[in-house]
Amino acid sequence: MNKPRHSRFDCAPGCAVEAAIGLIDGKWKSIILFHLLPGTLRFNEIRRAVTGCSPRMMTKQLRELEVDGLISRKVYAQVPPKVEYTLSPLGRSMEPILLALKTWGDANLSRYGKPRVVDPRVPD
Repeated sequence: MNKPRHSRFDCAPGCAVEAAIGLIDGKWKSIILFHLLPGTLRFNEIRRAVTGCSPRMMTKQLRELEVDGLISRKVYAQVPPKVEYTLSPLGRSMEPILLALKTWGDANLSRYGKPRVVDPRVPD
């Protein structure tokens, strides 16, 4: 079952954080936004950059980001179709957040990035 896209925020403490996270929630949206920071990309360029995401999920995430106003989609009337995605001004305003997440990830990847090797001889 699909979750509702956006709930009504009650503006209790944390409401602004909830609203911001609601726009980039999920596994792929923030990664897509990060890869669009340098500039405009076509669908397959994004797919190559965001490994592990199926084309169907990529399309869904791009549509949601467009509806939320974080990216702009430009379709060229040609055969084969050409579609380009770029950050909107609102999406560009998330650049410091995305770069801060990257900095934090770079500093802490060694803690979480490697699978833990379990030695059966050592108790947890």
